[in-house]
Amino acid sequence: MGRTAVVLALLVLASCSGPRRLPVEPDPDACLVRVMTYNVNFGIAGDESAIEAIRSGDADIVLLQETTPEWEEALREKLDAQYPHMSFRHCCGAGGLAVLSREPFEEKSYVDSPSGWFPALIVNVDSDIGQIQVMNVHLHPPVSESGSVVSGYFSTPAVRLEEISSFYEHLDPDLPTLIAGDFNEREGGKASSFLDAKGFTSVLPEYHPKQKTWHWMTSVGEIDSRLDHIMYDESLEPLDAWVLEEGRSDHMPVVAVFKLDAVGLDESTH
Repeated sequence: MGRTAVVLALLVLASCSGPRRLPVEPDPDACLVRVMTYNVNFGIAGDESAIEAIRSGDADIVLLQETTPEWEEALREKLDAQYPHMSFRHCCGAGGLAVLSREPFEEKSYVDSPSGWFPALIVNVDSDIGQIQVMNVHLHPPVSESGSVVSGYFSTPAVRLEEISSFYEHLDPDLPTLIAGDFNEREGGKASSFLDAKGFTSVLPEYHPKQKTWHWMTSVGEIDSRLDHIMYDESLEPLDAWVLEEGRSDHMPVVAVFKLDAVGLDESTH
């Protein structure tokens, strides 16, 4: 079989693959944590449909990318009752990050990117499953420093790997950990593969391997991909994950539900 035929066959098999996990209905008394990641788009600050998407997602912890002072003002005004604990870090145009939480949390690290692009924010949250560590990331977009999408497609995977490996060094290896945000690459990219090797898994493809989290209209039609991820370590067990097809951002919210994995908690090493 020729090389092209092999590639096509693999693509067909991938497109036909079903979910590796099925949603689990939790015990009513179970301790769970529900997490959302959402790139809200810095250019549409205060967009009502995005705020409604956050509200309806009903997550315990919300990680936002591309927030701005205008986004902060709107979110605090509209969601302060649902999320009494909020933190915003404004940076470099589209580099803003935010954490909204039902429960108290503590900022542990705000880490500059080694590439000079967007930082990462690490917080420890007092969730219903105990204290968990959450890292909010927005990795380098697939464009070159000169703005070329073509050259950026080939040059930026290594940049994202450098970023995530640098951010990873700031994590506490003894805490259950989630790493979530706009990775600007699908699972299998260099950054997510680095985390795979450290024992992390992107949860959305396990439940909905065909769902996409990003879309963009071009002159030849709409393109889409799965660029946003919630990655969990061995100390956490997912029960479900899905995309909310809401909001006007080019990204859509991803939501996942987790409980502690007692066996993984004992064995996990980052």
